[in-house]
Formats: sequence, structure tokens, C-alpha cells
Amino acid sequence: MVRGVRGAITVESNTAEAIQKAVHRLLSAIVARNGIEQEEIASVIFSTTKDIDAETPAFGARQMGWTSIPLFCTQEMEVPEALARCIRVLIHVNTDKSQDEIRHVYLDGAVVLRPDIAGRD
Repeated sequence: MVRGVRGAITVESNTAEAIQKAVHRLLSAIVARNGIEQEEIASVIFSTTKDIDAETPAFGARQMGWTSIPLFCTQEMEVPEALARCIRVLIHVNTDKSQDEIRHVYLDGAVVLRPDIAGRD
């Protein structure tokens, strides 16, 4: 079965270093909280807000060794009063876990996106 694992994080600044650091932190937390092995990942979709363009999140994932996983980046829909400098991710994982067992991860300023599940472990 394939399940979606969601997550998001804000970045301190629009620099390649800050983007790579945030992506590494977010993906590491998602993998750890869900016990995901790299070979279980079917694909990953990243989105960024309009104010992030110094580097792609996919580059940060590749730097972590995610070289065989299909990665895709897109720009988040622009809405009034949207959270600034935010990277979102949807990871498709082959797993036997139920939907209720999946732990989505929201870090830093992105906690406001899903306060109902951000602190759940």
C-alpha cells in the first residue's frame, strides 16, 4: 500500500544553505518519526512559496543521498496572508502502516499550518 506523509518547514532566509539545511531537517524528522527506509519511498513532491528561489528542495534531498528517488518541485499556490518562506513536502511511501499510524511533521513556523497534528508523536 502507498501512503502519503506530509510535512512542512519554514526557512530562515532565501539562501541555498538555509534551504538545504531546512530540507535535511524536515526529511530527517519525517523518516525518523515514521521509520521509513529509503527504498520504501516511491516519490516526493516539494512545493515552495514564491519567496524561495535560491535553491530547489530536491537539491537538498539529493545532497542527503536521495539520488534514486523521483523528486519533483513546484511553486505553492499564492494566497493572501500565506505563510512566508515555507517548504512543503508530500512523500509517497510503500508501507503496511494504517493512515492513523502515519506521523506528519510540521517544524518551526510551519506548525501553524497544522497545529492539530504538529506536536503529535
